[in-house]
Amino acid sequence: MIPDGANRFHGIYPSTVLPMRSGNFAPDWEAYARHTAHCVLRPGIAGVLMNGHAGENFVLSRAEKRRAVEVTVATVGASRIVVAGVNAEGSLEAAEEAREAREAGADAIMIFLPNGFALAQTTEMALLHHTTIMRAVPGMPVFLFAAHHGAGRMAFTPETFEALLDLPDVVGVKEGGWEVDRYDALRRICKAKRPDVAFCASGDEHLLACMVHGSDGSLVSLADILPDEIVALDAAVRAGDLPTARALHDRLEPLAEAIYGAPPAGRATARLKFCLAETGVIPDPAVRPPQPPVTGPEAAMLRAALRETGL
Repeated sequence: MIPDGANRFHGIYPSTVLPMRSGNFAPDWEAYARHTAHCVLRPGIAGVLMNGHAGENFVLSRAEKRRAVEVTVATVGASRIVVAGVNAEGSLEAAEEAREAREAGADAIMIFLPNGFALAQTTEMALLHHTTIMRAVPGMPVFLFAAHHGAGRMAFTPETFEALLDLPDVVGVKEGGWEVDRYDALRRICKAKRPDVAFCASGDEHLLACMVHGSDGSLVSLADILPDEIVALDAAVRAGDLPTARALHDRLEPLAEAIYGAPPAGRATARLKFCLAETGVIPDPAVRPPQPPVTGPEAAMLRAALRETGL
Protein backbone atom coordinates (compact mmCIF):
# COMPACT_ATOMS: atom_id res chain seq x y z
CA MET A 1 0.00 0.00 0.00
CA ILE A 2 1.42 3.36 -1.07
CA PRO A 3 0.40 6.17 1.32
CA ASP A 4 -0.54 9.66 0.21
CA GLY A 5 1.78 12.64 0.38
CA ALA A 6 4.84 14.08 -1.30
CA ASN A 7 7.19 11.96 0.82
CA ARG A 8 5.24 8.74 0.44
CA PHE A 9 8.28 6.65 -0.55
CA HIS A 10 10.53 7.95 2.24
CA GLY A 11 11.38 5.73 5.17
CA ILE A 12 12.96 2.46 6.30
CA TYR A 13 12.50 -0.76 4.31
CA PRO A 14 14.00 -4.05 5.52
CA SER A 15 15.47 -6.02 2.62
CA THR A 16 14.27 -9.51 3.43
CA VAL A 17 15.91 -12.92 3.02
CA LEU A 18 14.04 -15.96 1.72
CA PRO A 19 14.28 -18.86 4.19
CA MET A 20 14.95 -22.24 2.57
CA ARG A 21 15.05 -25.86 3.66
CA SER A 22 18.36 -27.68 3.95
CA GLY A 23 18.66 -30.58 1.56
CA ASN A 24 16.48 -29.47 -1.34
CA PHE A 25 16.83 -25.68 -0.89
CA ALA A 26 13.09 -25.21 -1.45
CA PRO A 27 11.66 -21.92 -0.17
CA ASP A 28 9.95 -22.14 3.21
CA TRP A 29 7.03 -19.84 2.55
CA GLU A 30 5.58 -20.02 6.06
CA ALA A 31 8.95 -19.06 7.55
CA TYR A 32 9.26 -16.28 4.98
CA ALA A 33 5.88 -14.82 5.96
CA ARG A 34 6.83 -14.91 9.66
CA HIS A 35 10.22 -13.31 8.96
CA THR A 36 8.62 -10.58 6.86
CA ALA A 37 5.98 -9.79 9.47
CA HIS A 38 8.62 -9.81 12.22
CA CYS A 39 10.77 -7.08 10.68
CA VAL A 40 8.18 -5.08 8.72
CA LEU A 41 5.07 -4.82 10.89
CA ARG A 42 6.70 -2.43 13.34
CA PRO A 43 6.33 1.29 14.07
CA GLY A 44 8.41 3.43 11.75
CA ILE A 45 8.81 0.84 8.98
CA ALA A 46 7.56 2.22 5.66
CA GLY A 47 7.74 -0.91 3.56
CA VAL A 48 9.79 -3.87 2.44
CA LEU A 49 12.24 -4.61 -0.34
CA MET A 50 11.94 -8.26 -1.32
CA ASN A 51 13.54 -10.24 -4.14
CA GLY A 52 16.64 -8.12 -3.62
CA HIS A 53 20.20 -9.33 -3.30
CA ALA A 54 19.55 -10.42 0.30
CA GLY A 55 16.65 -12.46 -1.05
CA GLU A 56 18.98 -14.35 -3.42
CA ASN A 57 17.19 -12.96 -6.46
CA PHE A 58 20.00 -14.14 -8.73
CA VAL A 59 19.31 -17.84 -7.97
CA LEU A 60 15.50 -17.82 -7.84
CA SER A 61 13.22 -18.90 -10.65
CA ARG A 62 10.69 -16.45 -12.02
CA ALA A 63 7.89 -18.52 -10.46
CA GLU A 64 9.58 -18.32 -7.06
CA LYS A 65 9.98 -14.57 -7.37
CA ARG A 66 6.30 -14.18 -8.19
CA ARG A 67 5.32 -16.37 -5.25
CA ALA A 68 7.54 -14.28 -2.98
CA VAL A 69 5.64 -11.16 -4.05
CA GLU A 70 2.30 -12.86 -3.42
CA VAL A 71 3.31 -13.95 0.09
CA THR A 72 4.74 -10.51 0.88
CA VAL A 73 1.60 -8.71 -0.28
CA ALA A 74 -0.61 -11.08 1.72
CA THR A 75 1.53 -10.58 4.82
CA VAL A 76 2.22 -6.83 4.89
CA GLY A 77 0.73 -5.27 1.76
CA ALA A 78 -2.36 -3.89 3.47
CA SER A 79 -0.29 -1.41 5.48
CA ARG A 80 3.22 -1.24 3.99
CA ILE A 81 4.82 -0.48 0.60
CA VAL A 82 5.94 -3.64 -1.21
CA VAL A 83 8.95 -3.05 -3.47
CA ALA A 84 9.84 -6.06 -5.62
CA GLY A 85 13.36 -6.46 -6.93
CA VAL A 86 13.71 -7.19 -10.64
CA ASN A 87 16.98 -8.86 -11.60
CA ALA A 88 17.78 -10.70 -14.82
CA GLU A 89 20.66 -10.66 -17.27
CA GLY A 90 18.34 -9.99 -20.18
CA SER A 91 16.11 -6.92 -20.34
CA LEU A 92 13.23 -8.89 -21.85
CA GLU A 93 13.32 -11.46 -19.04
CA ALA A 94 13.49 -8.63 -16.49
CA ALA A 95 10.45 -7.02 -18.13
CA GLU A 96 8.51 -10.25 -17.63
CA GLU A 97 9.58 -10.31 -13.97
CA ALA A 98 8.30 -6.77 -13.55
CA ARG A 99 4.98 -7.61 -15.20
CA GLU A 100 4.51 -10.62 -12.93
CA ALA A 101 5.45 -8.59 -9.85
CA ARG A 102 2.75 -6.06 -10.69
CA GLU A 103 0.20 -8.83 -11.31
CA ALA A 104 1.12 -10.35 -7.92
CA GLY A 105 0.38 -7.06 -6.18
CA ALA A 106 3.72 -5.25 -5.77
CA ASP A 107 3.42 -1.49 -5.30
CA ALA A 108 6.77 -0.66 -6.91
CA ILE A 109 9.79 -2.36 -8.43
CA MET A 110 13.52 -1.93 -7.97
CA ILE A 111 15.53 -2.47 -11.13
CA PHE A 112 18.87 -4.19 -10.58
CA LEU A 113 21.50 -4.04 -13.29
CA PRO A 114 22.58 -7.20 -15.11
CA ASN A 115 25.82 -8.63 -13.71
CA GLY A 116 27.24 -8.38 -17.22
CA PHE A 117 27.22 -4.60 -16.82
CA ALA A 118 30.22 -5.03 -14.52
CA LEU A 119 32.28 -5.66 -17.66
CA ALA A 120 30.83 -2.85 -19.73
CA GLN A 121 28.04 -0.33 -19.29
CA THR A 122 27.14 2.78 -21.23
CA THR A 123 24.40 5.31 -20.61
CA GLU A 124 22.60 3.99 -23.69
CA MET A 125 22.68 0.43 -22.28
CA ALA A 126 21.39 1.51 -18.89
CA LEU A 127 18.56 3.53 -20.42
CA LEU A 128 17.56 0.70 -22.74
CA HIS A 129 17.51 -1.81 -19.89
CA HIS A 130 15.37 0.40 -17.65
CA THR A 131 12.98 1.61 -20.35
CA THR A 132 12.43 -1.93 -21.66
CA ILE A 133 11.34 -2.97 -18.18
CA MET A 134 9.29 0.15 -17.53
CA ARG A 135 7.35 -0.22 -20.78
CA ALA A 136 6.10 -3.57 -19.47
CA VAL A 137 4.62 -1.89 -16.37
CA PRO A 138 3.63 1.63 -17.47
CA GLY A 139 3.15 4.06 -14.62
CA MET A 140 4.53 1.69 -11.96
CA PRO A 141 6.84 3.42 -9.45
CA VAL A 142 10.50 2.48 -9.92
CA PHE A 143 13.48 2.50 -7.56
CA LEU A 144 16.95 2.67 -9.09
CA PHE A 145 19.78 0.62 -7.63
CA ALA A 146 23.19 2.33 -7.50
CA ALA A 147 25.72 -0.50 -7.40
CA HIS A 148 28.81 -1.05 -5.25
CA HIS A 149 31.86 1.05 -6.08
CA GLY A 150 33.84 -2.19 -6.51
CA ALA A 151 31.40 -3.73 -8.98
CA GLY A 152 33.40 -2.80 -12.06
CA ARG A 153 31.43 -0.74 -14.55
CA MET A 154 28.11 -1.61 -12.96
CA ALA A 155 28.25 1.53 -10.79
CA PHE A 156 26.49 4.52 -12.36
CA THR A 157 28.56 7.34 -13.77
CA PRO A 158 27.12 10.79 -13.00
CA GLU A 159 26.04 11.07 -16.65
CA THR A 160 24.17 7.76 -16.56
CA PHE A 161 22.55 8.58 -13.23
CA GLU A 162 21.31 11.95 -14.51
CA ALA A 163 19.87 10.31 -17.61
CA LEU A 164 17.99 7.73 -15.53
CA LEU A 165 16.56 10.49 -13.34
CA ASP A 166 14.88 11.86 -16.47
CA LEU A 167 12.59 8.82 -16.47
CA PRO A 168 9.35 10.08 -14.91
CA ASP A 169 8.38 6.84 -13.13
CA VAL A 170 11.54 6.89 -10.98
CA VAL A 171 10.49 7.56 -7.39
CA GLY A 172 13.47 6.38 -5.34
CA VAL A 173 17.12 5.36 -5.28
CA LYS A 174 18.77 2.66 -3.20
CA GLU A 175 22.32 3.97 -3.05
CA GLY A 176 24.40 0.86 -2.49
CA GLY A 177 27.75 2.27 -3.59
CA TRP A 178 29.37 1.59 -0.20
CA GLU A 179 31.53 4.71 -0.40
CA VAL A 180 30.48 7.84 1.45
CA ASP A 181 31.93 10.46 -0.93
CA ARG A 182 30.29 8.79 -3.90
CA TYR A 183 27.05 8.58 -1.93
CA ASP A 184 27.03 12.31 -1.33
CA ALA A 185 27.94 13.10 -4.94
CA LEU A 186 24.98 11.09 -6.27
CA ARG A 187 22.73 12.52 -3.56
CA ARG A 188 23.58 16.05 -4.70
CA ILE A 189 22.86 15.16 -8.33
CA CYS A 190 19.53 13.63 -7.35
CA LYS A 191 18.41 16.54 -5.18
CA ALA A 192 19.39 19.12 -7.79
CA LYS A 193 17.64 17.33 -10.65
CA ARG A 194 14.77 15.45 -8.97
CA PRO A 195 14.14 16.64 -5.41
CA ASP A 196 10.95 14.57 -5.42
CA VAL A 197 12.90 11.29 -5.64
CA ALA A 198 13.58 9.50 -2.34
CA PHE A 199 17.36 9.11 -2.09
CA CYS A 200 18.05 6.34 0.42
CA ALA A 201 21.27 5.42 2.20
CA SER A 202 21.89 1.68 1.98
CA GLY A 203 25.46 0.96 3.07
CA ASP A 204 24.82 -1.06 6.23
CA GLU A 205 28.22 -0.38 7.86
CA HIS A 206 28.11 3.39 7.39
CA LEU A 207 24.47 4.36 7.66
CA LEU A 208 25.27 7.05 10.22
CA ALA A 209 27.74 8.84 7.93
CA CYS A 210 25.37 8.76 4.96
CA MET A 211 22.38 9.83 7.02
CA VAL A 212 24.31 12.82 8.36
CA HIS A 213 25.03 13.88 4.76
CA GLY A 214 21.30 13.56 4.09
CA SER A 215 18.99 10.65 3.41
CA ASP A 216 15.30 10.05 2.77
CA GLY A 217 15.36 6.58 4.30
CA SER A 218 17.07 3.26 3.87
CA LEU A 219 16.51 -0.09 2.17
CA VAL A 220 18.82 -2.39 4.11
CA SER A 221 19.02 -6.04 5.11
CA LEU A 222 20.50 -5.14 8.52
CA ALA A 223 16.94 -4.06 9.34
CA ASP A 224 15.95 -7.73 9.08
CA ILE A 225 17.75 -8.22 12.39
CA LEU A 226 17.64 -4.77 14.02
CA PRO A 227 14.62 -2.95 12.53
CA ASP A 228 13.82 -0.85 15.59
CA GLU A 229 17.42 0.31 15.93
CA ILE A 230 17.61 1.36 12.25
CA VAL A 231 14.36 3.33 12.64
CA ALA A 232 15.74 4.95 15.81
CA LEU A 233 19.04 5.84 14.11
CA ASP A 234 17.21 7.52 11.23
CA ALA A 235 14.97 9.43 13.66
CA ALA A 236 17.91 10.55 15.82
CA VAL A 237 19.80 11.96 12.83
CA ARG A 238 16.69 13.76 11.57
CA ALA A 239 16.23 15.29 15.03
CA GLY A 240 19.87 16.40 15.17
CA ASP A 241 20.44 14.19 18.22
CA LEU A 242 23.97 13.06 17.38
CA PRO A 243 24.80 11.59 20.81
CA THR A 244 21.86 9.18 20.47
CA ALA A 245 22.75 8.49 16.84
CA ARG A 246 26.36 7.70 17.75
CA ALA A 247 25.24 5.38 20.54
CA LEU A 248 23.00 3.50 18.14
CA HIS A 249 25.80 3.35 15.58
CA ASP A 250 28.12 1.89 18.20
CA ARG A 251 25.57 -0.83 18.88
CA LEU A 252 24.90 -1.61 15.21
CA GLU A 253 28.45 -1.46 13.92
CA PRO A 254 29.94 -4.73 15.28
CA LEU A 255 27.21 -6.79 13.64
CA ALA A 256 27.23 -4.73 10.44
CA GLU A 257 31.00 -5.20 10.08
CA ALA A 258 30.76 -8.93 10.76
CA ILE A 259 28.01 -9.46 8.20
CA TYR A 260 29.05 -7.10 5.43
CA GLY A 261 32.64 -6.02 6.03
CA ALA A 262 34.59 -9.10 7.10
CA PRO A 263 36.33 -10.98 4.30
CA PRO A 264 35.59 -12.81 2.11
CA ALA A 265 33.19 -10.51 0.29
CA GLY A 266 29.82 -11.65 -0.97
CA ARG A 267 28.81 -13.52 2.17
CA ALA A 268 26.14 -11.14 3.47
CA THR A 269 23.08 -13.29 2.73
CA ALA A 270 24.57 -16.45 4.23
CA ARG A 271 25.59 -14.49 7.33
CA LEU A 272 22.21 -12.77 7.63
CA LYS A 273 20.44 -16.11 7.49
CA PHE A 274 22.82 -17.56 10.07
CA CYS A 275 22.13 -14.65 12.45
CA LEU A 276 18.38 -14.87 11.92
CA ALA A 277 18.47 -18.59 12.66
CA GLU A 278 20.66 -18.04 15.74
CA THR A 279 18.16 -15.53 17.11
CA GLY A 280 15.17 -17.78 16.31
CA VAL A 281 13.61 -15.63 13.61
CA ILE A 282 13.94 -18.29 10.88
CA PRO A 283 14.30 -22.05 11.41
CA ASP A 284 17.04 -22.84 8.88
CA PRO A 285 20.05 -20.81 7.64
CA ALA A 286 20.31 -22.66 4.30
CA VAL A 287 21.54 -20.71 1.27
CA ARG A 288 21.49 -21.93 -2.29
CA PRO A 289 24.71 -22.99 -4.01
CA PRO A 290 27.20 -21.75 -4.97
CA GLN A 291 27.19 -20.04 -1.56
CA PRO A 292 28.38 -22.45 1.17
CA PRO A 293 26.83 -22.42 4.63
CA VAL A 294 28.32 -20.52 7.57
CA THR A 295 30.53 -22.78 9.69
CA GLY A 296 33.63 -22.75 11.91
CA PRO A 297 35.45 -19.45 12.46
CA GLU A 298 32.83 -17.52 10.46
CA ALA A 299 30.09 -18.81 12.76
CA ALA A 300 32.15 -17.94 15.84
CA MET A 301 32.71 -14.41 14.51
CA LEU A 302 28.99 -13.87 13.96
CA ARG A 303 28.04 -15.25 17.37
CA ALA A 304 30.53 -12.90 19.00
CA ALA A 305 29.10 -9.95 17.05
CA LEU A 306 25.54 -10.91 18.03
CA ARG A 307 26.58 -10.95 21.70
CA GLU A 308 28.34 -7.59 21.39
CA THR A 309 25.26 -6.09 19.75
CA GLY A 310 23.10 -7.38 22.59
CA LEU A 311 21.35 -10.17 20.69
